[in-house]
Amino acid sequence: METAYIKTPLGIAKILGDADGLQSIIVLNNEETVTKVIPEELEEAVYQLNEYFEGNRQQFDLDLNPQGTDFQQKVWQALLDIPFGKTTSYLNLSKTLGDVKAIRAVASANGKNPLWIVVPCHRVIGSDGSLTGYAGGLHRKKWLLEHESPAKQQSLF
Repeated sequence: METAYIKTPLGIAKILGDADGLQSIIVLNNEETVTKVIPEELEEAVYQLNEYFEGNRQQFDLDLNPQGTDFQQKVWQALLDIPFGKTTSYLNLSKTLGDVKAIRAVASANGKNPLWIVVPCHRVIGSDGSLTGYAGGLHRKKWLLEHESPAKQQSLF
């Protein structure tokens, strides 16, 4: 398993993967030394993440290999269908998966998504439009949604 640490506008991201695909991308709350030489297996992921943060990428084209239960895998797969710049609710996601009563299980699986940004769990919000829990912190979720928003916030000053 290869590891790389890259600097992003939201902190240091830790990327894990191998020839079978990416297993994990998480943002850290502590400082870590940025990887000087990116392992070959992670080069494309680093390149695409940098493009995303520069505003030049809306979709990722990477081999993914997250580890989780069958249900978690199903939820994570459904997250990939949420378009860039759009959001959905936990309730709508549950309906998409065929069981409106599974909303808590869907929310739990969403929170365990190991592939930050690439599998866009940040695009799931509360039914009332509120920013509900996010493993990377609500400030990061807000930043990501604003970054993807078609109507960019303008500064008054």
